[in-house]
Amino acid sequence: MDRETDDVLDAVGPRLRALRRERGITLAALAATTGVSESTLSRLESGQRRATLELLLPLARTYDVPLDELVGAPRTGDPRIHLTPIERFGMTFIPLSRRPGGVHAFKMIIPARPRPLEPTPQTHEGFEWLYVLSGRLRLVLGERDLTLPPGEAAEFDTSLPHWLGSADGGVVELLILFGLQGVRLHVRADLHRSSPSGGRR
Repeated sequence: MDRETDDVLDAVGPRLRALRRERGITLAALAATTGVSESTLSRLESGQRRATLELLLPLARTYDVPLDELVGAPRTGDPRIHLTPIERFGMTFIPLSRRPGGVHAFKMIIPARPRPLEPTPQTHEGFEWLYVLSGRLRLVLGERDLTLPPGEAAEFDTSLPHWLGSADGGVVELLILFGLQGVRLHVRADLHRSSPSGGRR
């Protein structure tokens, strides 16, 4: 086996761990979904078990990513990213980057609704930066309830309870950068600038 292949396979474990944590999935839940034992998944992520096609195929299906993206195999020189929208929680996520681990870029579209949804804050490991492209975003972050118009940005630790939605029921388009804990960006929101109604405090 050549050195390049060894390097690709050695990187699979950390890549799989990063992807699982990004999705907020436990080893136990992943084992139940894939049929691969929890101990095997743990050894695969830690590098104690070498990745095989038999192990990677159910993981690729569960994460809904191409096998070569899951492995991080070298590309053949085509720099284009083939955008495949992902529908989650009634919203559309368009991946703008293709490698698991590190910082991920997405365009997020919150559809219009007759009436805005009630917030259902969630928590997970990581750090998130967002920029409002169009529409009015409602960002619930811990005890804060903020309205961000186009051109405003925010950054926050996703271990805080948070929720994103439309402030007025209209379509909202965002650019989102997401990284695992410790990966921080350098643009921060002034969270004292916006009130729940979108005015200044």
